[in-house]
Amino acid sequence: MSSSEVDIEADPDSDTEIDANPDEDINIGTANTMRERSDESRLKLWAVLGANRLAVTALLAIAVFVAFVVAGSLVYPPFASVVTSADTIETMFSTMLGAIITGTTLVVTISQLVISQENGPLGEQHMRMSDTMDFREYTQELIGQPTPADPSAFLRAIVNATERRAKALRGSIADSDNDQLRAEVDEFTDSVTGNSEEVRNELDGAKFGSFDVLFAALNYNYGWKIFQVERMADDHADSLTDEDGALFEELKTTLSMFGPAREHIKTLYFEWALINLSQLILYVSVPALVVAGSTLAFVGGDSFTGSLFGLPNILLVVAGAFTVSLLPFLLLLTYIIRIATVAKRTLAIGPLILRDSQR
Repeated sequence: MSSSEVDIEADPDSDTEIDANPDEDINIGTANTMRERSDESRLKLWAVLGANRLAVTALLAIAVFVAFVVAGSLVYPPFASVVTSADTIETMFSTMLGAIITGTTLVVTISQLVISQENGPLGEQHMRMSDTMDFREYTQELIGQPTPADPSAFLRAIVNATERRAKALRGSIADSDNDQLRAEVDEFTDSVTGNSEEVRNELDGAKFGSFDVLFAALNYNYGWKIFQVERMADDHADSLTDEDGALFEELKTTLSMFGPAREHIKTLYFEWALINLSQLILYVSVPALVVAGSTLAFVGGDSFTGSLFGLPNILLVVAGAFTVSLLPFLLLLTYIIRIATVAKRTLAIGPLILRDSQR
């Protein structure tokens, strides 16, 4: 989960400060998954994010076919008579031919734009490499080990470092006379530990190219954690030693590293997914064009007589041809829904909260 899934809005006209009052109930911990924090349907998240895109495309295609057959069975006059007396098939599939060709051209253009992002002169490529290595070296200092090359291991290392520093902070605060501070740090550390364990389990064995790595990263609400670190350090500044203050700052820095790491992996995934989408649409466009063209050329009202399971054969044939012709669009729809959903959930980087999931 991104930081944009929790709602703490900075309103200068409202009293949002949380006082260090021992009797006040402060909600510091959060649920460990994006679905639990946003209180959204498991089915919805599965459909728009978690499910395999080809499986969702197949389900949509089946739904389109069934809807077409049901509509064709209920309309009056009957579908067979409409096809015979009008140029329904010609109008429908000539339009589909144009849409497939236009859509395929558009997708090829998108693919070229994505690939163009990776092209550039030598100096620009050298700068990209330098920035990457600087980030890896800085991450190595924070996590205390060589920065992993595998994306899932990379995120796991940052999550592990965050958990270690949260526990170190709790150990340092354990002797504090401020009961409220100890209670808040304990609750915060328990929340970090639970969230870290959930994300580690999801990242374990996840391979880049699938959505699993990015989906696990979305479950780690680092932005809310940064906000709580800042708030606790400010509310209890008078009770903190220099060592405590340094531990708060180190924890905040480690949490802050998760943001750019996740955004980098998200960007790579978007490029990967758009290239995959371009390939798949090119693959299905050929059979879609063949089916649409063949239906336009060879199918008429008297081409398929009789019925199957009480349904006119011409209706089943046209419904099947229409569904196959629609496959490029359905593929585009399923991929763009996922990309758009992730982009919306990760609009903000850092502790800038945009969603009403934790008031």
